[in-house]
Parts: sequence; structure tokens; C-alpha cells
Amino acid sequence: MKAAFILSWTVLLATTANALHFYLDANEKRCFIEELPTDTVVEGSYRALEWDDSKQAYVENPDLSIYVEVEEMDTGEEVVKTKGPHEGRFTFTSHDAGDHAVCLSTQYESWFASTHIRLYLDIVVGQTRPDVEHDRSHISELSAKVRDLNNKLEDIRREQQYQREREADFRDLSEATNSRAVWYSLAQIVVLLATCAWQLRHLKNFFEDRKMR
Repeated sequence: MKAAFILSWTVLLATTANALHFYLDANEKRCFIEELPTDTVVEGSYRALEWDDSKQAYVENPDLSIYVEVEEMDTGEEVVKTKGPHEGRFTFTSHDAGDHAVCLSTQYESWFASTHIRLYLDIVVGQTRPDVEHDRSHISELSAKVRDLNNKLEDIRREQQYQREREADFRDLSEATNSRAVWYSLAQIVVLLATCAWQLRHLKNFFEDRKMR
């Protein structure tokens, strides 16, 4: 299988939508990296068109299958692994904060197939996990808007907490590096002082021997 092509998307807002289209060859996998906070819902939809030589255009093929795989890169945990039709949707919730690889691919029995696929992908990031137990079937429009605002504020708070944790990790790493640099400098000074002391003692003994002669 051809090496996966990696793109990086950065979450700039609490709720973001990413839409694009790209091309796949037969048995090729394409992966995208999403940096997600904890407990964040990601919804994706895709639509694949296959190249038809007779029509010289990309057309729908009902027999075409799309494989969707989502993996937490830090832990290696597989969040999603599913096979769907040429047009479908997928949803998952991030368990841990960090980078998630969203991969799509096709699979043909023949490794020498030369089919080309145009795949449209739309990903929405930032919806919080719904609380089904406390959800009300009959809720006013105003209450629904307030709940949506609260959910978005919670997403922002979670993203800020995640960024603070990353900043703390970088700060600890910088402090550890600075500490090692200081100890290295002190060790150099000690070695230089010891070398100077040894040389002075050697010179002193040398001149004393010359006087005695």
C-alpha cells in the first residue's frame, strides 16, 4: 500500500468545519491529522466518485467501498475502523487530548488496479459529547440556544486547558535543559580550576628543583 500522505489541520476555534476534495489511486490510503481536546465529538461526511474511461469523467459507483480509520497517535488506540459505501458519514469522540489520524482508503482485490478516485471530505470539529440522560425532548428555542452557547464555552475552556498543559510541558522541558546547561558549565569551571592548580603545582615543583641544583 502506498505511503499515507499527511496533512495537518489546526483547531483555531471551538467549532470548525473543514471541507476539501482530493484524489486517490487504487489501494491508496490518505490520512489527515486533527489535534483534538478530550471528549470532543468529530463528525465527518464523504462522497467518492470513480473515474470512468468511457465517459471521461468521475461518476458514482454504487459498488465502491470506502474504509474509514481513526487512530489516537499518542496511544495507538484505534477509535474508528469501518467500511462504508461510496457516500456516507462517520462520528467519533476523542478519549484523550492530542493528535488523531483520520484515514480514508479504498481496497481492490487486485493490487495492480489503476482506478482513480475523487473523494470529497467534510469534517466538523468541536461539538461536545451530548448528555442524553439530561436531554429534553420538548425544549424551547431560547433554551436550546443557551445550551449550545454553554457547549461552545465548554469546548473553549477544554481547548484552553489543553493549551495550558502543553505550555507547562514545554516550560518544564526548557527548565530541565537550562539546568543541565548550568551544571555542564559548572563542571567545566571545576575542570579548568583543577587543571590550573595542577599546572601551578607542577611549575612550582619544577622551579624548586632548578634552585636546588
